[in-house]
Amino acid sequence: MNEVLGQVSFDSEDLILVDSLDQVIGNASKRTVHLPGGQLHRAFSIFVYTKNNQVLLHKRSQDKPLWPNFWTNSCCSHPRNGESYDSAVHRRLQEELGLQTPLTRVYQFEYLAHFGSVGTEHELCAVYIGHLDDAINITPHPNEISEWGWFDLDHVDAWVTAAPDEFTPWFLLEWQALREVHADSVTPKMSATGQSSKTDKPEH
Repeated sequence: MNEVLGQVSFDSEDLILVDSLDQVIGNASKRTVHLPGGQLHRAFSIFVYTKNNQVLLHKRSQDKPLWPNFWTNSCCSHPRNGESYDSAVHRRLQEELGLQTPLTRVYQFEYLAHFGSVGTEHELCAVYIGHLDDAINITPHPNEISEWGWFDLDHVDAWVTAAPDEFTPWFLLEWQALREVHADSVTPKMSATGQSSKTDKPEH
């Protein structure tokens, strides 16, 4: 695992504004797009699984302006202006978790969520999954993550049912979709040798 160095999130980051069909219509700073009301912009969420049916989740840092101290998926962020989804997901996986693994894009959805009067998430979010053979120790970025862990999928199901208010709104939507609609995508495909076959899915 690489050491985590320096700040990786900035209010001044130039994000990509899009319409509901993911057509680019402009750009604006991260701070601006998350003001109350929100502006629709590109985003992504990553779920990292093990072959033993565990998933990596983390608790957002208390310094996060929106949904601090909430549990969420393995990694989530935004492509920056001029950056492809593929470049962005691998960049952020390294910055935030200090790891790399092939990723597959599963689906994309739009959502709108308000964090009281503080700000809004209005994202067109692409959901990616990756697989590791085993649950490994990671070195997460301390400015982004306060806690983390590998959890059995059934445990997460029960946790979400018992305490949904502990999770970010996008995670709840994504978890339901991955468990009910895209469950086959979560199981790594096995090659003829019995090893998991992991390839990046090309972008459109």
